[in-house]
Amino acid sequence: MSINKILDSLDNSWERDDILLKIKNGIDTDKIVNEFLASNEIQIKELNTLLRPEDIDLLNQVEKLSTCESKLINKIKDLNYLENNENHHILNQKKILPSNSVSLNKISLFMINWSNKVVVIALLTISAIALSKQAWT
Repeated sequence: MSINKILDSLDNSWERDDILLKIKNGIDTDKIVNEFLASNEIQIKELNTLLRPEDIDLLNQVEKLSTCESKLINKIKDLNYLENNENHHILNQKKILPSNSVSLNKISLFMINWSNKVVVIALLTISAIALSKQAWT
């Protein structure tokens, strides 16, 4: 099977809406990842055999991109937390209601618009590294 077919198969297995639903239902993210790896073990092993050194470099770059995006999300949440604390303080002083609240749907839409492929490639990076380490031991 070609790398593209494997990636398409893995991408189809990683339905972002289903993952978000699992997270909302309280399922641990490690459990979600482990279930994905277990149910796609054959494709991941086959993909690992097809990866070239330049593919590993690309996966490392995508992993860094995912880390960067995660940091961005945390910064946005931190800024929101600080802003909410300031607004709460002002509201307590002035007894007014906030005029500019952001819809949760807009935030969800922003997050959902991020590519599923980034998540799949990050998972593939992690699994490729883990499988490579297993092969060397």
